[in-house]
Amino acid sequence: MRYSDCFKKHYCKQMLTLETIASAANPLLKNVHRAVARGSVTAEGWCVAETFHLLEEALRSPCEVKTVLAAESARAAVEAYGRRLAGVRVVLLPDALFAGIAATETSQGVIALVQPRPWLFEQLLHGEALVVVLDGLQDPGNAGTIVRAAEAFGGTGILFLKGTVSPHNPKTLRASAGSLFRVPFLHGIEAAAARAALQQNHIALFAGVPASSTKSTRSLAATDLSGRCGLVIGNEAHGVSGGWRAVAAEVSIPTMGVESLNAAIAASILLYEARRQRMLRP
Repeated sequence: MRYSDCFKKHYCKQMLTLETIASAANPLLKNVHRAVARGSVTAEGWCVAETFHLLEEALRSPCEVKTVLAAESARAAVEAYGRRLAGVRVVLLPDALFAGIAATETSQGVIALVQPRPWLFEQLLHGEALVVVLDGLQDPGNAGTIVRAAEAFGGTGILFLKGTVSPHNPKTLRASAGSLFRVPFLHGIEAAAARAALQQNHIALFAGVPASSTKSTRSLAATDLSGRCGLVIGNEAHGVSGGWRAVAAEVSIPTMGVESLNAAIAASILLYEARRQRMLRP
């Protein structure tokens, strides 16, 4: 072994304190397994962030990484983080044991347990507010993709209404590609309370609906999204609920050959259009 390799290995070990868990009955592993199965946080309130990309995004964010679980086969990759994981509990597991708690079929062998940031409603409305309201959305992949699009196009916050998939679902977090570590959000909010709060803060509401929904539906091209506004994205099967459609302007995306779009695609187009209009504003 070359001197440089020996030094690197020694240096990384100095920076990390590794421990090993070899039993599936360990309380930490059982806790993580339950969180993955339920699509929620652990009993301590930590998010389950699987993949090296999410570990990297968590370390770059203001969120606190509490624990890192790594398969033995991923040991070298985790050790390479060196001092960046100083103070973080790092636990090595046999590969078979890690596979039993992983949320993905082809795991990279690493899970970060991350303390979510606490957000206030006011933080979702900063500046020229562009809030996304998820109204009964069920697919975690759709929800996470919408959060990613919101960050890309200047969204200021996400409201996960009661009945919507959890932002802490490991699949939601993966689909967001780390955006949930940065974009302000609240979850489990009652629809009536959310409507009242948005209206009190002078947020214009727009509900995304299919083009053939009603005669009162306006085209996206004829809709002004340049002011403080909220975009309501409905359930994949049933669309935006009646309570929101009663107070929001209905907006459709012109399509050819299909009546409606996937929720995440529709939300991304609405967010892009809002961003485009704001960039053109004097």
